[in-house]
Amino acid sequence: MSYLTAIGDGLVVAKRNLIKIKRVPDLLVFTTLQPIMFVLLFVYVFGGAIVVKGSNYNEFLIAGIFAQTVIFGSVITGAGLAEDIQKGIIDRFRSLPMSPSAVLFGRTLSDVVNNVIVVIVMSLTGLVVGWRIRTSVLEALAGYLILLIFAYAFSWVMAMMGLLAPGPEVVNNAAFIVIFPLTFVANTFVPIVTLPGPLRTFAEWNPVSSVTQAARVLFGNIPPHTPAPGWALQHPVMYTLMWSVAILVIFVPLTTRQFRRSVSR
Repeated sequence: MSYLTAIGDGLVVAKRNLIKIKRVPDLLVFTTLQPIMFVLLFVYVFGGAIVVKGSNYNEFLIAGIFAQTVIFGSVITGAGLAEDIQKGIIDRFRSLPMSPSAVLFGRTLSDVVNNVIVVIVMSLTGLVVGWRIRTSVLEALAGYLILLIFAYAFSWVMAMMGLLAPGPEVVNNAAFIVIFPLTFVANTFVPIVTLPGPLRTFAEWNPVSSVTQAARVLFGNIPPHTPAPGWALQHPVMYTLMWSVAILVIFVPLTTRQFRRSVSR
């Protein structure tokens, strides 16, 4: 089966997943309500107590909310796969003349579209609370793109988790345990310099910090010539792309192999 056929099959699966969101709009509603709630809570409840030297906390915050939300959005990939396996949908796909990898490609691709919708909603919310993009259109688009690239790569990690877990509930709980510390022990909500020694070192090399830093730089939400601690945050775009490529190189073949094992049980 050719690569073009596999891509075509993947697009059909992606369309199927997007139609599911259309028919069950609650999925999209709850996905967008959480980041809006986080923005409002941190801006109006915690914002007055958090000082960001040389910057406005509202502008500092939004990139962190973007990063956290698109990464949490990747959980949909794992939970969706686990649900499809549990309900026997994958068995129906096996009876069709389609590429096995199309299920994974279509699942991860549809969640990119979901993330695009969520990012648009968050951007509008950010504009309401005072966030602004202070760079060119191309730089701003690059900021959004770096967020989506990393989220797409991370969705393959969640896909692997979805294939290993016995059900979507387990995926949600396990993903929370992994993602929650990753997104909070970072520069998402507070400056890294406020963290104690060991946590600060972890945060400096945490890829969530780098994707957040990259978005802030590309959106112009960091004052010019502001020093960044560590090589990773001094070169956030490069470091984020390195992590994204590494995750894809490792998890795409591993997840594809695990998918074949899971559906052949």
